[in-house]
Amino acid sequence: MTFVEKLNRAWSDNHSLLMVGLDPDPRRMPRELAGQPDAIFEFCKAIVDATADYCCGIKPQIAYFAAQAAEEQLQALCDYVRHAYPHLPIVLDAKRGDIGSTAEQYAREAFERYRADAVTVNPYMGFDSVEPYLERQDKGVIVLCRTSNPGGSDLQFADLADGTPLYLHVAGLVADKWNQNGQCALVVGATFPEEIRKVRQRVGDMPLLIPGIGAQGGDIVATVAAGADSQGAGMMINSSRAILYASHNDDWRTAAQAAAIATRNAINDARA
Repeated sequence: MTFVEKLNRAWSDNHSLLMVGLDPDPRRMPRELAGQPDAIFEFCKAIVDATADYCCGIKPQIAYFAAQAAEEQLQALCDYVRHAYPHLPIVLDAKRGDIGSTAEQYAREAFERYRADAVTVNPYMGFDSVEPYLERQDKGVIVLCRTSNPGGSDLQFADLADGTPLYLHVAGLVADKWNQNGQCALVVGATFPEEIRKVRQRVGDMPLLIPGIGAQGGDIVATVAAGADSQGAGMMINSSRAILYASHNDDWRTAAQAAAIATRNAINDARA
């Protein structure tokens, strides 16, 4: 299946728009894993096992693995998800952006080494920096558009000569020119529901990856109202820390599962 086909199936089969983000920080991981050489893999594997029935995908953040020299653990984790939960898309959160020849290597990393179903990319360097990802037509390319961090406004709210803010220009560029194979999605933060609404109006039913609920404080009801597509879906609403670190005690697995269930249900209630 293509990324979009896999995503649509996960939305339907798990009745969930929740994307579980994996940002493993050894300082916050359970004490029982301390000192284990594969602690990051074991932690993330347990989170995946606890939440797989309640989400529409898994989103590992590559920096959290690379900073601990744990790229092989990330590779093992992606292998595990593909075999244990083949219905769940893997979104590699890398936010890559570089010239074409280097972008080709990053694309190989995402789609050949980690065999992710989709990857996040930065559009700042233009089409040739994104083209190597788009050439893999079965893979998803998720383009930064309106990010959840406060500093995103420094650039994303800058107006073009015609008055269009840069983030909406990016949304239009992706929708009109880059999405020829129907494989693109956009990152739009839950902390800015009005901008989500404007992006949705501009791009139609293109999927949106929406970070910023949970620890970052984005409002689920406002997010769903602004971001739902014509079918009442179309969103990968990400939660990471609120699920990963729901408990620091021995019940961390069940606490993560409970947090995922509660978030999925809150999203579904907002859709009703």
